[in-house]
Amino acid sequence: MGPVELLHMSVFSQSFSPCGRFLAAGNNYGEIAVFSLSAALSPDASQASQKPILNFTAHDGPVFSLLSTDTHLLSAGNGEISAWSWAELIKKSTKAAWTRKPSYETSLEIPEINAMIINPKDNSLIVGGGDNNIHIMDMETGIFKSVLKGHTDYIHCLCFKEREEEILSGGEDGAVRIWDSRTNRPVHCIEVFKYEECARPQFGKWISCLATDSDWMLCGGGPSLSLWHLRSMSPTSVFPLPGCQREAVFYQDLIMSVGEGPHVSHCLHGGTVKAQIPCTPSSLNTLALNLKNTEHRVMTVGGSSHQIDVFTNFSYKAFSLSF
Repeated sequence: MGPVELLHMSVFSQSFSPCGRFLAAGNNYGEIAVFSLSAALSPDASQASQKPILNFTAHDGPVFSLLSTDTHLLSAGNGEISAWSWAELIKKSTKAAWTRKPSYETSLEIPEINAMIINPKDNSLIVGGGDNNIHIMDMETGIFKSVLKGHTDYIHCLCFKEREEEILSGGEDGAVRIWDSRTNRPVHCIEVFKYEECARPQFGKWISCLATDSDWMLCGGGPSLSLWHLRSMSPTSVFPLPGCQREAVFYQDLIMSVGEGPHVSHCLHGGTVKAQIPCTPSSLNTLALNLKNTEHRVMTVGGSSHQIDVFTNFSYKAFSLSF
């Protein structure tokens, strides 16, 4: 890859291996890079340890979403999902285990897939993207068994609420929709941009990030990042972060968020921004926490750069991996 491609690279997605020793990242060129965290974090790590052990083209378009199951890495490109065995990737083999396409109503345009999550209750894959619909695939058979329709514009983000078995989806239409995964029926629709304390009409109404923790929900995008109590369906805190946020997560007593601007924001549930930790990319798309493995417990962030920042202590960058 030449210097021009490196200059214009964006990292859109990340996923840790089931063992927590490897990190996969997807970029705007359709490539997936696999990094060895155990090599990069070892006391005798060299510059070479910060380069991928494997880099391959997985899709024609950008890899907007990556997700790991117990055995496979799933990647989403334009209108298709591929699965790669982690055991094979670690051996540097890049043959897809399978590729599936949701059944779209029109064959003319291929909608991108922006988000994928697993419903652990019935082992199904939930997919959202450019056709405004949620598609649900049975992981055992590979068959797309249902479509949830309701969004009027494309879907940016998804999350799953295990206790209630609910799917949450956020879209360009400014709505967070809540669905019952057992019946596939809509339960609630929150139009965040209609709440004065969250609205930022100058940025638009789209919702680009969603996360839940028991009865709490985080969402943001055009509207300010806000914390909602799902029983009362109302915002309890609005975070004064200037740009549009693209990914936010609950972590212990903090909320961590990335978006426009070269930093990870640490926020308190009450609405204050506690710290902003500097990062290499000028704008960020993805934040991932590797919590399955205490030995490789890291936070990694990627965005408008070929470099992915690694944080071992979440208050400063330790080093960067690079495509």
